[in-house]
Order: sequence, then structure tokens, then C-alpha cells
Amino acid sequence: MTDLPRTDPPRAGLPRAELKGEEPALLSDQIRNALTDEIASGAFAAGAALDEQDLADRFGASRTPVREALRQLAASGLVEMRPRRGVVVARMTPERIMDMFETTAEVEAMCARLATYRITPLERSRLMELHEASRALVAANDLDGYDAFNVKFHEAIYAATHNGFMAEQAMAIRARLKAFRRTQLRHGARIVRSREEHDAIMTSIAQGDGEEAARRMRAHMMNAASAIGAYIAEHAGEF
Repeated sequence: MTDLPRTDPPRAGLPRAELKGEEPALLSDQIRNALTDEIASGAFAAGAALDEQDLADRFGASRTPVREALRQLAASGLVEMRPRRGVVVARMTPERIMDMFETTAEVEAMCARLATYRITPLERSRLMELHEASRALVAANDLDGYDAFNVKFHEAIYAATHNGFMAEQAMAIRARLKAFRRTQLRHGARIVRSREEHDAIMTSIAQGDGEEAARRMRAHMMNAASAIGAYIAEHAGEF
């Protein structure tokens, strides 16, 4: 297996104007998102050390939001916290990423199938509202906003299974793939296609066709995997 492209990490951070005056929680989210994109695209080599103070200087922030951002990255498996070495970028290969997407595709397909038969009218209405609200995000090409919506959309389907254990497993796997599910939206017109795929899934759920909903959800997840693979290939060596 081949590691993701190894290049020197970019030196430029988020514009300081974007960080000034923000609350620590929002700062940590911005820093996490920036590092997520760089790690997912291969800008940071596996094993590269991420120093809190260097990152704080780069982003014009204190070490507190940086520390929280690194903690979130560790929870998603993108970095590892090692004794005496501090925080380092985890080894992640394209093959490993595809394995993870393949697994989550099957779990999400099961959720879509079960949700089709168990979703309540109120839950269906909420899902429709979420989906409709995403139209404006796609029109504005608001990747961060769409990413936040995407989490809510999929979690609404998990909840509609009325199977707590299945929902927990789906959310746990989703957390491991959070970085890549966000970054794949940056490839071409993926954000447009993602919403179209959501629309197809919702149509199947509305028609009560659980098998078709599962098939479309599985395809939706594998399309996301293909998008992240293409994004990584296109940006290898760019930074």
C-alpha cells in the first residue's frame, strides 16, 4: 500500500481576520477544518509532528483552540498523540480510506432501509425540511454550511431507524470518516451531486421502498469515496 502524497505542509494559515473576535469553540472548528483539508489532501506526511505553539502562531490563535482542534482530529483518527513525540499525523492510505467508506456504506444502507419502514410522519417532515434548506447552501457553494447540514441529514436517518445501537454504530463510524466526508465536497461539483443523491434517497423512503433506499444510500457513500480519491490525486504535491 502507498501512503498519501508526502509534501511539505503549507505555511499559510487561515486569514487572521477570520479568526479575530471569534469564540474559542469556533476558532477550534476553523483550525480543525483547515488541518483536516491539509491532512486529507496529503499536504502533511504521515508521521509529521504538529506542534501546538507553531500552529497557534500560524493561525494567530492561543494554544487552547489549537489543543481542542487536535483533540478532535485525534478522535477522528487523523492524528495520534504519542508519548514524547506529541501529536503526529496518522498513517492513512487510499486503500484504508476506501475500506472505511465501504464499511460505512453498508451500515448507512442498513439505516436507510430500516428508517424507510420505521420513520414517523414528524421525522419525515423534519428530514424534508433539512433537505429543502440545503438547496440554498448548494446554490451558494457553502461547503462548511453543507457539511454541517450533511451531518444532521444522516443523523436524522439514523434516528429514524429507532434502533439505538445501530444509530450509535453509524455515528461512531461516521466520526472516523468525518474529515474525508467533508473534504470530498471540494471535488468538482460534488456538493451538487450529493444533494441530488439525497433527493433520490428521500424519494425511495417516501415511496416506502427500503431496498431501493438502501441501494441509493450505498451508492451515495461510494460516490463520496470516489470524490475524495479524485481530490487527493488532483492535489498531490500542490502545497
